[in-house]
Amino acid sequence: MRIGVPKEIKVHEYRVGMTPAAVREAEHHGHEVLVQSEAGLGIGLYDEDYRAAGATIVDSAEEIFARADMIVKVKEPQPGEWKMLRENQILFTYLHLAPDPEQARGLLDSGCIAIAYETVTDSRGGLPLLAPMSEVAGRMSIQAGAHCLEIAQGGRGQLLGGVPGVPAAKVVILGGGVSGTNAARMAMGLEAHVTVIDLNLHRLYELDTRFGASLNTIYSTVDSIEEHVLGADLVVGAVLVPGAAAPKLVSEAMVKQMKKGSVLVDIAIDQGGCFATSHATTHAEPTYVKHDVVHYCVANMPGAVARTSTFALNNATLPFTLALADKGYRQAMLDNPHLLAGLNIHKGELTYRAVSDALGVPWRDAGSVLAA
Repeated sequence: MRIGVPKEIKVHEYRVGMTPAAVREAEHHGHEVLVQSEAGLGIGLYDEDYRAAGATIVDSAEEIFARADMIVKVKEPQPGEWKMLRENQILFTYLHLAPDPEQARGLLDSGCIAIAYETVTDSRGGLPLLAPMSEVAGRMSIQAGAHCLEIAQGGRGQLLGGVPGVPAAKVVILGGGVSGTNAARMAMGLEAHVTVIDLNLHRLYELDTRFGASLNTIYSTVDSIEEHVLGADLVVGAVLVPGAAAPKLVSEAMVKQMKKGSVLVDIAIDQGGCFATSHATTHAEPTYVKHDVVHYCVANMPGAVARTSTFALNNATLPFTLALADKGYRQAMLDNPHLLAGLNIHKGELTYRAVSDALGVPWRDAGSVLAA
């Protein structure tokens, strides 16, 4: 199979779909890899590194899309890229379609086969291609939040961990999954007072067992969210419903009642955000202030540490990329129900229910589509 790796064009996005090591592995499996010139330049992966791994370097994204059987990216395709996709071409990347009807329509119209990293599953019920970036985003959320609490950034002027004789900040994390757990770990490491709120009692038990008295675990209700958010200095939104739009857990009325200069970091912004006052920002302008509360809502947070993120992501995606190339997408998915769960769009049809529910677009079961 001919695999194409275009340069990412989202604002301040420096990650790349395949590293030279991944390219070499694909070449070892008998596939051809086309990499756009300077695709990895921002993170120190040079064209000569890709050539040494066996890739063919091409000048333009247009050539990549025109020649490749499968496109491997990181971020969702931008409008100019939708138009270059063609019928029967495989697209393997993050999609986050639920809050993005325009992208969904563009992919449906293209006739491509779009497989979303974020909905591929594993045997333990996890999301193995989302987990590495959730780890990065969770850890970054505390770095970003601590920075936003500084006076110069519009915050309260509070040091997250305090100092002897001065209280540490109160950090509330909505969601105890991969990103929430990593956020909690970082916040506790900085000696903040940390509370995780989640609906899953078993998960709360696991967190309590793992972190002990250093972490406060609370069952999620409207009342408990309101109580803890209003008393917080930093709130991290780390909720996830796989493939679906994030629920709005913090209303605008609640934001208005928060302390002046407190901070909201919305990790869920890729799926529409879990704060009513959230809207996506970029690394160029990461924050805004609304109702005297600083909002950090960067839609590609891991892109700020693009080298770490690229290698972590490739470790997870490579086995699936090789399966798609070795067997063809249809057989690879029929052989692996976890990869099948990643199929969101197939030749003009939506194949993921949570996206259908969010967009109000008819869908067909992915398994029945492939069987037909």
